[in-house]
Amino acid sequence: MAHSSLAQCLGISRALRRPSGLSSQSLRRFTTSKRVCQRRKKDEVVEQDEQETGRRTRSVLEEDLDDVWEQLEESSEIQDSPSGGHMILQEQRQVLHYMRLIEHEMPKLVAYRKPFIPPTSSTPVILRSMHYQGEGHPAVAKRVIVVPVDQLPLNNETAIHKLKLLAGPRWTPNPPADAGVSRETEWGNGYVKISCEDFPRPSMNLKWASDTLDKLIAEANDSKDTFSDLPLDLRHVYAKALKAKKGDHLRNRALNRPSVKDFPKEWLPPVDSATPAPSEQAAS
Repeated sequence: MAHSSLAQCLGISRALRRPSGLSSQSLRRFTTSKRVCQRRKKDEVVEQDEQETGRRTRSVLEEDLDDVWEQLEESSEIQDSPSGGHMILQEQRQVLHYMRLIEHEMPKLVAYRKPFIPPTSSTPVILRSMHYQGEGHPAVAKRVIVVPVDQLPLNNETAIHKLKLLAGPRWTPNPPADAGVSRETEWGNGYVKISCEDFPRPSMNLKWASDTLDKLIAEANDSKDTFSDLPLDLRHVYAKALKAKKGDHLRNRALNRPSVKDFPKEWLPPVDSATPAPSEQAAS
C-alpha cells in the first residue's frame, strides 16, 4: 500500500510539475494558507542556499512531494464572491445612490419652496393624497377631500339637514382620523368625506370628487324638497364606534364625546381665600 500511494503521489507531482521555461514565482498562485506560506518561505531559503553552494540539498522526491502537498492544502481559487456578498454590495450601492441624491439634487428643491398659508373660511376643503416615492402603486391615483359642513355655502339649517341626508355614510359628526384635523377643533355639524380612485389619473379623481361636492351643495340649497320630515341615519356612526370597542356607542358618545369642558364645576373643591392661587405660587 505504501508503494502504491507513493507512486500515485509521484504521478500527481509529474502532472502538476511546472514547465521548465517558466519561473516558479510567476506560476505560484496567491494564497493565505499559513502552512503553504511557511513551506514556500522554507523553499526559498533552500533554493538560495543551493544557488550559493551549487549543491543540491534535497532529493527529487522531496521536491515532488512538496508540490503535491501545496496543491492539496491550498484552497481552491475563488472566481467570484457568493450571492450574499452581491446582496450586500447592492444594498451599499442603493444607499450611495440616495446619498448622492440628497447631496446634489435636494438643494435644487429650494427653487420650488412656497410659504405656508393657513387655510381660511374661503378655502375649507382639505385634500389628501398618497405617493410612494416614485414607485408604482394603485393608491397613488386616489384623491380624498374632507370639508366641514359649517364652512360650506349653505343657506339655512334645512339645507344643512338635507346635505347630511344626501351625503349618507360620507357624513360623520366627528372629523375623520386621517383628515389632518386637530382633535381640539369643534365638531359643529360634522364633516363630509369624498374619495375617488376609479380613474387612472389623480387629476381626474380629484375633479370627480370636487364635482360631487358641488352637486351636493347645489342640491342641498334647492328648496323644492327639503326632506325635513326624514331623520338622520346614524347606523354607520354607531357601527364604527361599536367596532372600535372604546365605549363611544354608549350614552350618545358618538355624537358628543365628553371632554374636560364637560366636567361639572360644582364637583370642584372650594377655593380657600387664604390659600394662594397656583399662579401666585409659581410667581413666588
